[in-house]
Amino acid sequence: MRWLVGWSSTTAKTATSRSAAGAGALAGEGGETVHPVGSQLLWGDPDPLWAVGDWRPDEVRVVKADERTRIAVLGTCGASDEQLRVGLFAARGGALRHLTAWPGSYTAVVQVGRRVTVAGDLAGARPVFHTPWAGGTAYATAALPLADLIEAHLDIGHLAALLACPDVPEALHDSTPYLGVSRIPPGHALILRDGAREIAGYEPVASLAVAAPQMDATRAVDGVRDALVEAVRTRLAAPRHVPDIDPGPVPGMGPAERRGARMPVPGIGADLSGGLASGTLALLAAGLPGLPGTVLGHGTGAGERLLAVTFNDLATSGREAEMERAGAIAANPRLHHVVVAAGEEALPYADLEGPLTDEPGPSLVTAARHRARLSSGSADHFTGHGARQVLDAHPARLADLLMDRRRRHLVRPVAALAKAEGSVLVPARVYAAARRLARTPYRAGIEDAAVRLREAGFEEPAGAVGASLAALAWARPGPAARWLTGEALAEVSVRLEQAATRPGPGPGQHPGELRARAALARHAADLRVLEQAAEVRFQRLHAPFLDNQVVRACRALPEALRVQPGARADILRTVLEGAGVTELPPGWGAPAQVPSNAAMGTGLRVAVEELVDLFAAPLLAQAGLVEGRVVQRALRTAADGDTAALDGLTELISTELWLRRLIARRGTCWTGTPARARAVPSGITPQRGVLGQQRGALGSASSPSGV
Repeated sequence: MRWLVGWSSTTAKTATSRSAAGAGALAGEGGETVHPVGSQLLWGDPDPLWAVGDWRPDEVRVVKADERTRIAVLGTCGASDEQLRVGLFAARGGALRHLTAWPGSYTAVVQVGRRVTVAGDLAGARPVFHTPWAGGTAYATAALPLADLIEAHLDIGHLAALLACPDVPEALHDSTPYLGVSRIPPGHALILRDGAREIAGYEPVASLAVAAPQMDATRAVDGVRDALVEAVRTRLAAPRHVPDIDPGPVPGMGPAERRGARMPVPGIGADLSGGLASGTLALLAAGLPGLPGTVLGHGTGAGERLLAVTFNDLATSGREAEMERAGAIAANPRLHHVVVAAGEEALPYADLEGPLTDEPGPSLVTAARHRARLSSGSADHFTGHGARQVLDAHPARLADLLMDRRRRHLVRPVAALAKAEGSVLVPARVYAAARRLARTPYRAGIEDAAVRLREAGFEEPAGAVGASLAALAWARPGPAARWLTGEALAEVSVRLEQAATRPGPGPGQHPGELRARAALARHAADLRVLEQAAEVRFQRLHAPFLDNQVVRACRALPEALRVQPGARADILRTVLEGAGVTELPPGWGAPAQVPSNAAMGTGLRVAVEELVDLFAAPLLAQAGLVEGRVVQRALRTAADGDTAALDGLTELISTELWLRRLIARRGTCWTGTPARARAVPSGITPQRGVLGQQRGALGSASSPSGV
């Protein structure tokens, strides 16, 4: 795990920080001085910045115009030093968008005098957090180090909202699992001046008064192709790194686990599952053909081939067609194909042990499954995560088409749903739901979701049509909401009602666009959890579809194009053709034949007894979020084959696992005088909070026992 952390102090605190803390340390109350464990100081007082963790040398770059005007870029960034310098001068004048326009995935920090600007990304894969500290503001790209810094308690209200409404930003707002630690939303930057903080958006906001014309479909797809090709090239141009020295424990996260029998293979690799996104990236990275500057022509040695990894799940069936497509793609001589076969040991829930992640996420229950695949991959490994979220149409976009008076574009998607359902009543039902959403104001939609939570209204129609109808809403409960206690649901409903009183989106913002951005942010957050939970030391996972320039290019796609059936396959086929790849295997673009929860159901049946024991005395019950016996009954029901009961249990199990790892943690991300205590003490005890019975304050802090 890697992060950056820094501090912006008040002018009055500057002299204290220099004298008491010394260079590269934070001065807290009462003469306390701290600095991150295992850190690399990028610049010093009065507003220091550190890089923490196993950063590669080329992933940390600092460009200076003078001693108080400088920019640090951490991550994979395709900008040259001169481009960074131009972006620095632009940011000095207030043009923050320049900091997010370079290819790659990175975090940019700009210091101009006493002003510090930290730019987050558009998807939310590289979040930025902040917290008040010693009269100023500390910031980081991970929440746990800041929680350690202020010795934070758990925010159980946030955990309740995360379980009840995971895709509703209004319920989460800017909170994190740690009280006092806040998150800036995607597409925004944190601006600090003498310790005072400001959150500013850097993307233009649409307005009904001055509406920008939609881009032509051909030009928009060409933009996606150019952005995606540039994102892949940026990774291929980066130096290859496979250290032969183990750096030891990850600071603050406990002893380093040895998560593989060997180091990752040097070079470039990619997932090759037979799906659209992973196959597209594998073909682009392999340089097929006419894509100069990729593996074969980039100076790493003649004959280098891309390592394509396919995961073959022997414990489930039905993926024969996908495996055939993966094999057909991998038959090209520029690809070296590796099939990772795994049985019950790699099913979801099979391995509940693992490292502590920054935040909880559903990926915790599948981390061992992904680690089995990634351990056979390369040091730089491409994944297709995020393609569905940036290219496909959220069902709520049907209401956007109605609001823009483009009803004729609803014909094909509604007809596809009717064909899947086999009912002539589907078009009328879908059109009525889209029309109702188009006429529902934002505030009323959020208030309706709050009422549903209080009344436990979680019944939704089954099937693809039912999922689409349920998604035609400003906000809706998540699948885990029905397992929460009434008190927890009431607390989340209060959060939603408070959100309804805050200023909502502008008049040009449509429900489909906002819901699609929320779904992307949720997916990016869970991918970040997966990256930490399934980490193979010295390996980097690359998700080009979540890069800023790719997300922007995909957002320029006309809604009328993306709502059509098979739009993602058509777009990616055009991307490959533009890059010179014209021969695709039969069945390219076909949907997956196995439901997404097939492996989940199999894994739950195998591990049901262990999961039932997990909820014999769950921490979630101590926090007042669930009743252990209710969850145990639901687990046994799901294990007996009730697929409906399976929905939402993954979120509950992963959150319980995360809480147990957090409570069992020893050590802290900081050191100094006096000795720091970790953020999470020995247990969870009830405590009154701002929303009725606020559960989740933690017991008394214990001193760290090691890093």
